Amino acid sequence: MTTPTSATPPGSGSPLISLLATGGTIASRAGAIGTVPAVSGRDLAARALGAPAVPLRVREIAAKDSAAFNPGDQDGVRHAIETELADPAVGGIVVLHGTDTLEETAMLVDLGHTDLRPIVFTGAQLPDDHADADGPGNLRLAITTAADPAARGLGTLLAFAGSVMPVRGIIKSNTSDRSAFAGPPRPLPRIAVPPADIASQRVDIVALYPGADPGVLDWHVAQGARAIVLQANGSGNTHPRIVDAVRRLVTAGIVVVVSSRVPFGSVTAVYGGGGGAVDLVAAGAIISSWLRPPQARIAVMALLAADAHADDIADFFRRSIPEP
Repeated sequence: MTTPTSATPPGSGSPLISLLATGGTIASRAGAIGTVPAVSGRDLAARALGAPAVPLRVREIAAKDSAAFNPGDQDGVRHAIETELADPAVGGIVVLHGTDTLEETAMLVDLGHTDLRPIVFTGAQLPDDHADADGPGNLRLAITTAADPAARGLGTLLAFAGSVMPVRGIIKSNTSDRSAFAGPPRPLPRIAVPPADIASQRVDIVALYPGADPGVLDWHVAQGARAIVLQANGSGNTHPRIVDAVRRLVTAGIVVVVSSRVPFGSVTAVYGGGGGAVDLVAAGAIISSWLRPPQARIAVMALLAADAHADDIADFFRRSIPEP
């Protein structure tokens, strides 16, 4: 449910910034059942900003831990953003989001975002009632970024721990450090995908490890997965029995994308030997060079929702490499 609140009085020449609150650690406080979202976006903004330097409109979209998000919730965030962008008075959007799945929702939003106005995601590593809460600083940075004319045309951004970065290719790289996120060494191209709801597109991530049972892949397909993202070893490697299963699934029309459990570096088909990435590519798998499994999965879901074929999906990942 979306609950609007009044905008602050507009400043001279300042764009209206829409703040969409979804819960997360930034809105959480400790209680008898653990730390849970308990603070509205309006209250967070009032305490963090005092009298805002730019006109601000707050909408409460959800009040959830982002680990509890499902694809329908992510579609809901995208729809809320589209609604805000339909208002020509809006100059930028800030999304408050839990860090557990922020990289996925932000990726979904960016895939279909072709408007010049910036969308800025932020959150927090420490809850609102922590003595040294990082949420207020992150929120101030996000609003400043969304209102900055220099951010126009940059797409969907992450404002966190004093840094601003494009969301494509980011990963949550630390469970507790204030600098929770890391990204590729250079920006990834913003290849657009026509926006469509992903909730009906089942794509599963399968973690690989020594001795992984290839029958697990068949199980996921039997449960309705249209595609599988492999969280492979090293630079996209596994063992020969998995390669055999991939070949069988690709022949049956299932899209298989190979990423890595290693957080940094390019995934490149170098190794053979029956179970390397070279063998997976020969079996029909698609290499995701820079998008790690969570964002690779979202990309495949969005592409399938847009009626993309396997060749289109392969082309998307082939082009998703850092710009020179």
